[in-house]
Amino acid sequence: MIVKVVNTSSNDLPQYATVASAGMDVRARLDAPVTLAPLQRAMIPTGLFLEIPVGYEVQVRPRSGLAAKKGITVLNTPGTIDADYRGEVCVILVNLSSDPFVVEPGERIAQLVLARHEHIEWEEVAELGGTDRGDGGFGSTGTK
Repeated sequence: MIVKVVNTSSNDLPQYATVASAGMDVRARLDAPVTLAPLQRAMIPTGLFLEIPVGYEVQVRPRSGLAAKKGITVLNTPGTIDADYRGEVCVILVNLSSDPFVVEPGERIAQLVLARHEHIEWEEVAELGGTDRGDGGFGSTGTK
């Protein structure tokens, strides 16, 4: 799959870290470091503008290392970049730790995953077919 991209940053294009990676690491396009205080969020630009094929979206997801080691994650995860959006890809980072975190220019801040999707049509009905689970949710299947 080929996706057209304009890169206005000095960073390399997003890349897969390994041959089996699902996501490509995306980097911050910053002129200077940005400090996120505990519980602070910020829109971090990437310098990337995408032309995503219709029928696909690009999902913006956290990097597991930043989340586990530093408490840095992406809000509205996974974020969706629609095929008709042509603006700059920005990442909403949030600091869930109790320490300030500095986002450095060029730092890998998130990952992008290309995903296929379908459009649906609703069929309004009076009732739904039954299942063993029924309307049980939020822990109804147990913890073990």
